[in-house]
Amino acid sequence: MRAILQRVKEASVAVDGNVVGRIGRGLLVFLGIGRDDGPKDTDWMIDKIVNLRIFERDGKFDESVLDVKGGLLVVSQFTLYGDCRKGRRPSFSDAMDVESAREVFDVFVEKARRRVAEVETGVFQASMDVSLVNDGPVTLIVDSKA
Repeated sequence: MRAILQRVKEASVAVDGNVVGRIGRGLLVFLGIGRDDGPKDTDWMIDKIVNLRIFERDGKFDESVLDVKGGLLVVSQFTLYGDCRKGRRPSFSDAMDVESAREVFDVFVEKARRRVAEVETGVFQASMDVSLVNDGPVTLIVDSKA
């Protein structure tokens, strides 16, 4: 499982011009699900995301999204498994199939909502417009297999 985390002052996602998810301060999470990901990856990733100390206190990264009572905006993004090493078109063979990934994504969001008060999402498999005000900017890559 792979995630791009962006610390944001605010973020939203729209489908067909309609906002379907919006948070204030928190983390925008682009989540990619690999073909071999399972429950351990989901649990590890959620724990890492909610406890990662990337919000500043006294000039240091010392607080988590839980500490600052921030939100999560989770957007499914299979393209995080795009392999661009060969040719000119990325291969997505390492991404989980659509139906299985939808189930894993839903479980991820359900478990995240048990830990974080505000969890919003995009629409799985939709073309989405994502807007954000990056805070920092702070952008991190997290991989459950690395």
